[in-house]
Amino acid sequence: MTVTRRPTALIADDEPILRADLARQLAEAWPELDVVAQARNGREAVEQVELHHPDMCFLDVHMPGLSGVEAARRIGRAAHLVFVTAYDHYAVEAFAHGVLDYLVKPVEPARLAETVARLQERLASAAPAPNLDAMLHQLAQQLAQLPQRGGGAAPEPLRWIRAQVGRTVRLIPVDAIDYLRADTKYTLVAWRGDAGQPAEALIRTGLKELLVQLDAGHFAQVHRSVVVNLRAVSHVVRGDHETAELHLKGRKEVIPVSRSYAHLFRQM
Repeated sequence: MTVTRRPTALIADDEPILRADLARQLAEAWPELDVVAQARNGREAVEQVELHHPDMCFLDVHMPGLSGVEAARRIGRAAHLVFVTAYDHYAVEAFAHGVLDYLVKPVEPARLAETVARLQERLASAAPAPNLDAMLHQLAQQLAQLPQRGGGAAPEPLRWIRAQVGRTVRLIPVDAIDYLRADTKYTLVAWRGDAGQPAEALIRTGLKELLVQLDAGHFAQVHRSVVVNLRAVSHVVRGDHETAELHLKGRKEVIPVSRSYAHLFRQM
């Protein structure tokens, strides 16, 4: 009796929650696929490829140490490559040639289904992985010109926030957030969920760390422990001693504005 070998894959991402989420989505989109290895960075990815010889690799572009693109250059034609990135503003241009597969975080099921279909077609044809060295070299040069964390030009504003709600990882669009509130070691994220209903979740990232990543044109700190999306504000009620209260659209919460930040709303 002939036994058909199941296709295999490696997932490399420095965020364990995102690795687990992609593995879960792949299990739903491609039940026959075995994720035989996971890696926290590019160096581990190269080592795991040499050890497990997966048919394909899902590589986060930005990883500490050896990036996903640098890892891909070392992996070469040993596996079919799929890049995962949060920066679609350059990914579309760099990967639109159709040779490099990519997924944009948060990964959408429809986009993942398209990628899975292409990979299945390539495996069925038994065609070897294409030689992408020249294109990967060009992509590495483009990445080197992007601002890096911790210095240089201002980074791209945060577009979404990951939050674990029970066993589910929610990928919350920043535009859907109403406010953020410091909660001891955590931050409470209040956003509009399904059908615009108010929802909340706790994340481990501190409020100060989030604040510097948000678009200052839309988000403002109104209290030492609260940051508000100005687009979510319905109206402002001024109080005594140069304080104020913010009323939010579709929410019962009233957000206090401390004296230090009351000047932001004097013209409202």
